[in-house]
Amino acid sequence: MVTVRCMLTIVVNNNWPLFQLDVNNAFLYGDLCEDVYMDIPQGYSSENNFLVCKLNKSLYGLKQAPRQWNSKLSSALLECGFSQSKSDYSLFTRNINGNFVALLVYVDDIVITGNCVKEIEQVKSFLSTKFKIKDLGKLKFFLGIEVLENDNGLCFSQRKYCLELLNDFGMLGCKPMHTPLEMNITVKPFTKNGKMLDNITVYQKLIGKLIYLTLTRPDISYSVQCLSQFMHAPSQEHFDLGLRILRYVKKAPGKGLFVQKGNNSLLTGYVDYDWARCVTTRKSVTSFTVYLGNTLVSWKSKKQPTVAKSSAEAEYRALAAVTCEIIWLKNLLLDFGITCSIPVNVHCDSKAAIQIAANPVFHEKTKHLEIDLYFVREKISAGLLNTVKIQSELNAADVFTKRRDKLTKLEVQFWIASNIKLRVDSVISIKSRVLSVYC
Repeated sequence: MVTVRCMLTIVVNNNWPLFQLDVNNAFLYGDLCEDVYMDIPQGYSSENNFLVCKLNKSLYGLKQAPRQWNSKLSSALLECGFSQSKSDYSLFTRNINGNFVALLVYVDDIVITGNCVKEIEQVKSFLSTKFKIKDLGKLKFFLGIEVLENDNGLCFSQRKYCLELLNDFGMLGCKPMHTPLEMNITVKPFTKNGKMLDNITVYQKLIGKLIYLTLTRPDISYSVQCLSQFMHAPSQEHFDLGLRILRYVKKAPGKGLFVQKGNNSLLTGYVDYDWARCVTTRKSVTSFTVYLGNTLVSWKSKKQPTVAKSSAEAEYRALAAVTCEIIWLKNLLLDFGITCSIPVNVHCDSKAAIQIAANPVFHEKTKHLEIDLYFVREKISAGLLNTVKIQSELNAADVFTKRRDKLTKLEVQFWIASNIKLRVDSVISIKSRVLSVYC
């Protein structure tokens, strides 16, 4: 989905057309490269009861079907002159005499864009000769995500998905909440005094659907991250907290991300941490956000794999995580023909972590750090990154490490699609520069 957000940002900044294609019966096109046999279909009568069928083409239900379809489509696109991205194998690009075409594939759903409509139509015609293609026109709905265009840019949300989710759990008529979790709440594991949830499948279904909802709702990422740690042993309290998130979603089911015009070559990162947040393991939480121009394209809220001995170490580990993301995004943008401006500014509110990243001298506080974390120093010395000190109140990644009830005036920037009015006091979700919209 980071690739999707990057593509949509580039489309808006360059005023490119955006189309969607669908392949009918995609898995039936795969050619099997190994011997696969199946039983005689029902209704076929034969005196020999030991007859079987040997498959030459894949069928739905075969383990080989998705892989063979991907191989078939990739071969066709390579024949058409496309190059497969090494950063994201679902992305195919072609640049002939300045005519650029990008094609993004998710199983049988294809999103295609470029700077030349004629070239796009040629690609559509070529795919129609290879497969049975359904041209869905301009991109409106993709993977449960609604895409809406207006004069100022493009917004995408999961309004329909939210309403279906609320309906599945009987929360359409519930009372909305202003926040996904209570202020400074600590989600604890199941205790002896707590009540174990009888049907954990319902809880797993709820959290799984909420995880997918975070594709366009970064404001619930931290809350879902906390509850997803108890998928195998949830309590009734955990399920109630999950329902509270649904009540928060009920307040604005159409909230999503807004893509506005900006600088395609400008990457900006924000990083934060929450030291020893987990009361059981005392592991810290890593959070970061990455912007392409003015658009939020990547974010994460995740518990660190090891215990940090100090807050500076926790911040430095978070700094290493956002460095990996920026390097990957830089390589991904090269496939779109975009060279990022370097150094990339990474905003961090820990002065100690910035000093550790800049100072190559080993001392007592850094002896225990893994060697792989020191690649942050290498990237800084190479001129790829530039760490910038920022106040915690202005750190856009801070909302992914803790739950608060109030935000300062500088902590929220709203971009509204069309002429829809929005009360500022009704949105308590995303920090500075995290773009949100009511659709």
